[in-house]
Amino acid sequence: MDISHLDIARYLAALPLFQEMTLPELQRLATGCRLRRYARGEGIFHVGQPCEEFHVTVTGQVKLFALSPSGQEKVIELAGPGISFAEALMFTGKPYIVNAQALADTLLLSVGKDAVVREIGNDPRFAMRMLAGISRRLHGLVHDVQTYTLHSGAQRVIGYLLHALPEHAADAAALALAATAAQAAAHPPGARSVSLPVSKATIASRLSITPEYFSRVLHDLESAGLIRIDKRDIHIPDAARLASHPL
Repeated sequence: MDISHLDIARYLAALPLFQEMTLPELQRLATGCRLRRYARGEGIFHVGQPCEEFHVTVTGQVKLFALSPSGQEKVIELAGPGISFAEALMFTGKPYIVNAQALADTLLLSVGKDAVVREIGNDPRFAMRMLAGISRRLHGLVHDVQTYTLHSGAQRVIGYLLHALPEHAADAAALALAATAAQAAAHPPGARSVSLPVSKATIASRLSITPEYFSRVLHDLESAGLIRIDKRDIHIPDAARLASHPL
């Protein structure tokens, strides 16, 4: 994508957070934005760095992760195109509490705090829309905790396979790991394919399981004839059968 040809105001208008804003408002907000490219593997920000903006992935994919004192990585979120992050933290005046890294060549749009605060002053309804967006993210995090607590690792893997969306989907459901087999059964039967957008280790971390366990579940599902693995592509001959697989 040629950055010089990206109309930032019109791009913002397509995001749920800004859909109710007028074009003049979006144009003002765009003056406080910046576009940056990151190469695969490049760090975007790290724990302790000041947070003066929030971010939207335009193209590519961003990994948000924490590191334990021993250096073990825990993936918090994978932000694909159209996904925003760090909105709530930006208002606290505190530094970043997680790290961010580009998992692919990535174009990132960053929206400055000053521009956002200015628009909130002009129209308090904008603050309500931002609060709604932040609330959706909080709800998603609570859903994750429920999933890790109530569902087995195998259920999480099957839920991911049944609900994973294409990499370009502008929806956090790109990693809808929290689906249960019962929820998945509501999906129409039929064959489908899932292309793993990142490494198995990264997906396993996102699902709060070990890479070895993730691979073992895939192997067991393949042995049962429920999936067929071809490198990063996983073919599901019958989604309904996979959803009803006893765990």
